[in-house]
Amino acid sequence: MLLLHVNVELEFDGISINSMDATGQRDFVAEFLFWASLCLTHLSKMAGDLLLYSTKEFSFIALADAYSTGSSLMQQKKNADRLELIRSKAGRVLGSCAGFMMTIKGLPSSYNKDLQIRTCAGVNRNVQSLLLESGAPPPPLAVGSKIDPRWLFDCFDTLHGALRVTTGVMSTLKLPFREAHGLSGRAVFQAESKNVPLNQLTVEDLAAISPLFDRDVAAVWDYTSSVEQYSAPGGTARSSVTAQVQHLRRWLQDHTQ
Repeated sequence: MLLLHVNVELEFDGISINSMDATGQRDFVAEFLFWASLCLTHLSKMAGDLLLYSTKEFSFIALADAYSTGSSLMQQKKNADRLELIRSKAGRVLGSCAGFMMTIKGLPSSYNKDLQIRTCAGVNRNVQSLLLESGAPPPPLAVGSKIDPRWLFDCFDTLHGALRVTTGVMSTLKLPFREAHGLSGRAVFQAESKNVPLNQLTVEDLAAISPLFDRDVAAVWDYTSSVEQYSAPGGTARSSVTAQVQHLRRWLQDHTQ
C-alpha cells in the first residue's frame, strides 16, 4: 500500500513489479545514452560538413567571427573552433555509452555500487554536453555567416556535366537510360582527350559523337534548370527544398511548445 501511495504522490506512471529489477536495472540511462550518441553523431556530421565547406578549398561558407578564432601565427586564417568542439563531443558521448554498456553487461542482478558512479557520470556529464552542443549549430549559419553562391556554381565539374548530358538527352530525345548513358560516356572521353571541361565541347564536337546532339544541347549546361528539374518530394528544386524547410519548422514548433 505504501508503494501505491508513493506512486500516486510522485505522479509516477506505475510501480515496478520486481524489486531486484527496480534497484538494478538502468535501461533508462542506456536509452538516454543511445539517443544522445545518435543526436551528437548527427550534429558532428553537420559540423564536419560546415568545416569542410568553410575551408579555402571550397569557400562555400564564410563563418561568422563570433564563432571562430584567429590564428596565433597566420592572421588571415579563421579557425572554426565552435564546430570542432561539437565534433569532438560526439566521441565523448559515444565512449560513455560504450563504457556504460560494458559495465552493466557484467553485473549480477540487483543493485551494485558500480551503478552509482556510472549512472551519475553517464547522465550528468552527457546531459551538459548535449544541452550545450544542441543549441550550437544554427548560429554559425544564421548569425553573421555568409554563403557564397559563386563558388557553389563554380564547383560543378565534369562528373555533374556527364549527368546533365545523360538526363538532358533522355528528356529531350526520349532515349532510354542505357543509350543516353553511352552517349554521355563518349562525350566525357572526348572532353578528356581534348583536355577541356565537358561544358566547353563545341556543338561540332558533340555532333561528331552522335547526330542526335544539336544546338539545343547548350541547355544541358544550365545548372539552375538541372536543380529545378528534381521537384519531387525530397528533391533539389527550390519548391521542394522550401517544403522541406517548412516541414522542419512546423516540427520544431510542435515539439518545443
